[in-house]
Amino acid sequence: MHYATAVDIIAIRFACCDRYYPCHACHEEAEPHPVVLRPRAEWDAPGILCGACGTELSVTAYRASESCPACSADFNPRCRLHWDRYFEQ
Repeated sequence: MHYATAVDIIAIRFACCDRYYPCHACHEEAEPHPVVLRPRAEWDAPGILCGACGTELSVTAYRASESCPACSADFNPRCRLHWDRYFEQ
């Protein structure tokens, strides 16, 4: 695992393969294709998985939260630094 703190609990559904991975580096190691950013038009669909409780969140809900709305588990605030690797800006 590339990011392994107590708050690194989410997985992201990648637009290119419709599979959940914890980070861009995990995707790059497992898939033969490059990452395709989640288009803004798809931000309201489920695309984030809380690893603490299994709740699926939309990208919009995830980007607006600092913790899971279902279980209150904290999300890593430093993940915001990498949003450009996952979501169309």
